[in-house]
Formats: sequence, C-alpha cells, structure tokens
Amino acid sequence: MKAMILDTPGEPLRAVDLPDPTPNAGQMLLKVQACGVCRTDLHVVDGDLTEPNLPIVLGHQIIGTVIEIADGVSGFSPGDRVGVPWLGGSCGHCRFCNSHRENLCDEARYTGYQINGGFAEKCVADFRFCFPIPAAYRDLQAAPLLCAGLIGYRALRMAGDARKLGFYGFGAAAHILIQVARYQKREVYAFTRKGDEQAQQFAAELGAVWTGSSDELPPEPLDAAIIFAPVGELVPAALRAVDRGGIVVCAGIHMSDIPSFPYSILWEERSICSVANLTRRDGEEFLALAPEVPVRTEVHPYPLEKVNDALDDLREGRFTGAAVIIVDSNATR
Repeated sequence: MKAMILDTPGEPLRAVDLPDPTPNAGQMLLKVQACGVCRTDLHVVDGDLTEPNLPIVLGHQIIGTVIEIADGVSGFSPGDRVGVPWLGGSCGHCRFCNSHRENLCDEARYTGYQINGGFAEKCVADFRFCFPIPAAYRDLQAAPLLCAGLIGYRALRMAGDARKLGFYGFGAAAHILIQVARYQKREVYAFTRKGDEQAQQFAAELGAVWTGSSDELPPEPLDAAIIFAPVGELVPAALRAVDRGGIVVCAGIHMSDIPSFPYSILWEERSICSVANLTRRDGEEFLALAPEVPVRTEVHPYPLEKVNDALDDLREGRFTGAAVIIVDSNATR
C-alpha cells in the first residue's frame, strides 16, 4: 500500500510502499478514504511531541471503510464507514478508564503517533475508538470532525455554561466550534494573529460578534476563553479578557512556555485548565450533535503525495478551515 511516513522529526514525510497491515484481536482493518491534517501533525513533524514511534505514518482524522474485523470486535461489520481520532487506545482497566476518563490513561496510545495513522491507503484501528460517521457527511467534510471537532467540543464542555466566549486562534477547530456555540445561543469573540484580516473576515462570516487581534481586549469581559493557538503568551492575554469567575481553556496538546504574569489577573476566581485528548463520550455526543446544528466544514483537499504541501500551508496559515488528504480517489467530496 502507498503511505507517507515520518522517519526523522524536522524532515519531510517520505512516500513509501508498505505491506498491508494485519488487524490483531480487537482491531479492524480499514480502507482509508480521507484523512484530515491537524496542527498536532505539525507538532510531531517539528519534534515538539517527542515520543513518536518512528518511522510512523501520521494522520489521526481518518475516515475509512471497514474491510476486515478480527476476533473480539463487536458493533461493526465490513462495509461500515467509521472515523478514527487521535486517541487510539487505552488499557481499559485503570481508575481513569473505569471512570470514563480514558483520555488520562497512562497506557493511552495515539493514532499517527504510536499507531500508524491515515496518511496511507489502509490502517488498523481499535474498534473501541472508532465512531460511526453520520450519513449526512461526505468523507472530506467528515474528516475534520474527528479532531478539530472533537477537541473543540471537549474544550467547549470545559467552558461550562459560558455565554460570552473568546476563541484565540481561528483555524480548523474554531471554525467548527463557532457553529456549535451559535447553535447553543452563545456569543463568540474571535482573536487572531495581528493583521490576519482573512481569518477575521472568516470568523465574522461564521457569526462572530467581534473580531480582533490577540493583543486587544474585547469590548466587554468574557465568561470564558478557549486558546487554540499553541502560544503561551496568550494565556495571560486571555486572563485579562475574562471576567471574574471566568475560565481559560488551553485546547492544544502542545504550547510554548507560558510567561510569568501578575496574580492580579488570576485573582477573583479566574482559572486555567487544559484539554487532554478526548473521550469516547465526547465522540458519541459530538457526532450526534454535528448533524443537528448542522456543522459545515470548509475543507481544502490535497492528494496523498502532497501531504508535505498541506503541512506547510497549515504552518504558514495559507487557508481558512481545514486541510484534508484524499487517500482514495473515490472519496466523497
């Protein structure tokens, strides 16, 4: 099968031919239709995440068709269309797994990091961490739901019942989450890189009540802020923007160092928390909610052999919405 692999952080992915993978107990073999490109892929390529199982096939927003099931799989059959997210497995018996917090499991394994991912024609996946894809979504439109959507949804859950929300960074996750927030009658204030008029216009078109650069204060205090950009300096900026009792949610798996800041901007019961991956509950809830909103994803397709171009375009902010790799030419668009 054709695949794009990472041999060494800091180098481009390399096109290779690999043997078809064989599913072990509890796994399914999937024919990959499409796979979204995520900023986490960049963190792996750039060496920010330091424990990849090299060489590795990246890609963790997989839309695929089940072509073989191994012993121990239940609830799926060959021909089913499924999605595979970043969290690809957990031990199933620790205190976190037993309390539906498998995202915190010490033995968690990740798609496109320890498990070969979706920048390949086929992959294997643990059936417990596969989700049926709503029929309303074509392959390319569904792919960003598997990470940008799921991580954004978990971040939104952590923001509680906040009505005035600030989004710092307006990329793939934010463009999905603003649709959910508006459906829930919340207001979104979009913060972008200074001078990024394209992103600000995109946010306004999707219903943001205010747009500005990340060094600005919103016109009124926020109930919560969600930081999607991996920039530690945004944490004190967001603390200054939230009202008393507000929360700042850091939604990324990696962030540059947070600079010191005065206690006064944390005082009055403001708080900071991080998002760690996702749970199966997040997947089930969000993929049921998305068609009701309905969430529409803006996608920019690239063929499998152009993965490096997609990663570079994401790094440089050359598009709005999400990049998606077309693995099967018959993938629905």
